[in-house]
Amino acid sequence: MSVREATTDESAKVAGLVLALLNELCGDTPSGYDLTDLSATAAALLQAGDITALLADHAGQATGVLVLNRCASLYAGRFGEISELYVKPEFRSAGIGEALIRAAAAIARERGWSRLEVGTPELPAWARTAAFYKRNGFIDVGMRMKLTL
Repeated sequence: MSVREATTDESAKVAGLVLALLNELCGDTPSGYDLTDLSATAAALLQAGDITALLADHAGQATGVLVLNRCASLYAGRFGEISELYVKPEFRSAGIGEALIRAAAAIARERGWSRLEVGTPELPAWARTAAFYKRNGFIDVGMRMKLTL
């Protein structure tokens, strides 16, 4: 298994894994996202340098993805946000998620960021996800909300 930065040419791979994440989060309700649209967005954001996407590969197959964004605030300075992290179900509990987080933390340190943050899905439905992040050193700092524009 290896983890590496995705290239713009791999935007469809990144988008396919993120679409699987979105579909899983929605459960029985369709996510409403389209692979073509997500691929175009991934390509544009990767090309502009707005995101860094990390791909985990096993035997030539993309098995996981982590999308990292640069953020800034007065309380933390520059920091990174993990906007998407997904490992294919058949590869979970094999250390892939941990490897993706370690790679993201290494990038954050190289860039001089003070920390990584992640929004977690609601509890108790996604307690396993929250436990995963806690095992990997994340601590609770409060909930996140959104305003769609």
